[in-house]
Amino acid sequence: MPLEHAILAFVEFEPMSGYDLKKYFDVSVTHFWSTTQSHIYKALDGLEKKGWAGVDVIQQEGKPNRKVYHITANGRAELRRWLVTPLPLEPVRDASLIQIFFSHSSTNDEIAALFENRMVEIRAQLQILRSFAQAAINENARRVGVERARLLWQITLDYGVAYYEFELGWHAKMLETIRSLPPFLPPQ
Repeated sequence: MPLEHAILAFVEFEPMSGYDLKKYFDVSVTHFWSTTQSHIYKALDGLEKKGWAGVDVIQQEGKPNRKVYHITANGRAELRRWLVTPLPLEPVRDASLIQIFFSHSSTNDEIAALFENRMVEIRAQLQILRSFAQAAINENARRVGVERARLLWQITLDYGVAYYEFELGWHAKMLETIRSLPPFLPPQ
């Protein structure tokens, strides 16, 4: 499961709590892999049961105890195995394309509005990747001090930027097509 392996990879850098992991997901890989806090905690439980992660409980005054997870030798072996195993191509799942596929009874203006709204979201995501995500990669690379890791992180960020640039261009091109569709004629 990619989530478990991503968590193992994060805690291989340094021990982290579930809360820490969520923060790291949100500033480093969210442009290609997002998750929720509850999924992280469920995966951490599974990693601990499999013996791939260990946990240290840190006592805190006035707050709940903090659980900090670290990778075990078995977890490191599993992570290495997974990192070199080719993964199958995953099918594309995009809810906005389902909307378009079944929009034959919508007006051209209604469909165009969907495209225009999507383009606004894509531009915002590109801005986040180019500024916030880039800054996070630079900061994490400085903190970790592993140039090889920084270059690999940059490759994934470059993929995210290229993906959204393609999406933006595709939406702009299809918007022209949408505006020239023949009108919907209800069955008689």
